[in-house]
Amino acid sequence: MSDDHDESTLGRIETEVALLMRFGEATRRATGTAEHRVLDRAAYVILRHLADAGPQNVSALAARLNLDGSTVTRQVSALQRDGLITRTPDPSDGRGTVISPTPAGLQRMAAVQAARTRLYGDMLADWSPEDRSTLAALLGRLNQALISRNRPR
Repeated sequence: MSDDHDESTLGRIETEVALLMRFGEATRRATGTAEHRVLDRAAYVILRHLADAGPQNVSALAARLNLDGSTVTRQVSALQRDGLITRTPDPSDGRGTVISPTPAGLQRMAAVQAARTRLYGDMLADWSPEDRSTLAALLGRLNQALISRNRPR
């Protein structure tokens, strides 16, 4: 009986995660404020990571975001063209570069983050602080499980 119950629960989780991704994307597209649109998804995630972790080379950034290095290189090139990141020589490897956010990149990232925080605040206004905290913790655990699962073995 517990296997059936567990299977049913896992099925519900699968459905809810699929819906979360779909509704999250729909919400992002439907939100008409300019603040949500000053960065595309890839740029936002890269700048958030650099703001949290500090300057990184492309390999470290690709590993953290579970992306191919060539994908990150293209995204970083676009960010550099837009003046949102800078590249400096890597002090530990003269052949490579280290990527850092510019003040303009950090400003745009902060604007998107603030807009998203307000959006979630509005959507979760009737949730208790404990429920919001539980959701944050569980989403963090889910993301860590995804990172662990997708890390090269």
